[in-house]
Amino acid sequence: MAEDHAHVQEFFAARAAGWDRKFPDDGPAYAAAVAELGPAHGSTVLDAGCGTGRALPALRDAVGSRGTVIGVDLTPEMLAEATRAGRDRYAALLRADVSRLPLRPACLDVVFGAGLISHLPQPARDLRELARVTRPGGRLALFHPIGRAALAARHGRRLTDDDLRAEPRLGPLLASAGWRLHSYADEDERYLAVAVREG
Repeated sequence: MAEDHAHVQEFFAARAAGWDRKFPDDGPAYAAAVAELGPAHGSTVLDAGCGTGRALPALRDAVGSRGTVIGVDLTPEMLAEATRAGRDRYAALLRADVSRLPLRPACLDVVFGAGLISHLPQPARDLRELARVTRPGGRLALFHPIGRAALAARHGRRLTDDDLRAEPRLGPLLASAGWRLHSYADEDERYLAVAVREG
């Protein structure tokens, strides 16, 4: 878990320029996750912690020209890379903190968060903020293009049950923040947990 916002910014600022080159084959996994989530045509979606914007084309395709796509990230270097890659044509890009979003309550239909939860300094608080800006019945997708075991192996760590992304930890965490875990998949080739906004 991230220590604080400064740590998150420092981590991603140093890696922004090479991020897309480091993970060149993730595009289809992002597109498949968005397709499975199925944002409705014309809906309003947020890519929370959008990074270089790899989900933005798929989100725009899903919601169409009448929908709204917003990409939010804390790190200006990541947003600059998203713009350099031309992904700003798919979404409005905002530099903002997920814990204090400049959005009105219940304005979103869907929140997509790739690799998000492990970088939230205060996950319960930050998930509550995402719930605040999502309408009742709206959905949150927590995604990673590889599963927990594969990710742990990539970083030379053991997979443990205290990982916030583990289903026994994630369900109660989401519930404490106003979400109900709807579906959960943790496979070698992807991680996708979908929650529904309660209320």
